[in-house]
Amino acid sequence: MGYRAVIFDMDGTLLNTLEDIAGGVNYTLQKHGYPVKTLEEVRLAVGNGAGRLMKNVLPQGAETLGFDKILKEYEAYYQGHCQIKTGAYPGIWSLLESLKKRGVLMAIVSNKGDGAVKELNRRYFPEVIQTAVGERPGIRRKPEPDAVLEALQLLGVSRQEALYVGDSEVDYHTARRAAIHCALVTWGFRRKEDLEQLRPDYLVENPKELLEIVVSDEKS
Repeated sequence: MGYRAVIFDMDGTLLNTLEDIAGGVNYTLQKHGYPVKTLEEVRLAVGNGAGRLMKNVLPQGAETLGFDKILKEYEAYYQGHCQIKTGAYPGIWSLLESLKKRGVLMAIVSNKGDGAVKELNRRYFPEVIQTAVGERPGIRRKPEPDAVLEALQLLGVSRQEALYVGDSEVDYHTARRAAIHCALVTWGFRRKEDLEQLRPDYLVENPKELLEIVVSDEKS
């Protein structure tokens, strides 16, 4: 087997959360009289937590008057409306079930709060993914490697035995800082050409291809 464990990013990798995120962003922007964003604009703004997202979509960024209040309003609205259109990407459930049958250990790491990440894992991937780690005191948000290192410890595997899978430049830099092999998927929140420029260990276009990498690759 190529890898004993796979550590997944969540948004844009396992779950297509973009429309619900955009709904929360535009609700908040409209409430404060700011122009709404297209789905593509939101796609390019996500990837490093809610704070960075709102900095990217507000005209004055973090300098916006009342920024902290606006951020809290977005987070509250999204928390209550994050299950409307969100779902696993095509082929993800088959991938996860195939990995489990082969004895591959799995974890999720995310820049969402730790409680929310664990709840989303219970809701969408019960009995398939064993571990979920989010931001909390002592666990810094990606691209810091904290969540990945904790997931490795909880799974009981070394860096060399695991593959990190994400969909953005944040995920690439997280994997590099954690000194773990990295696969970037093209079905998520970033364009394929942008991911190619990062030169990850693997660039993956569908879940079946990822399965073949995990169970067959010799990591030469």
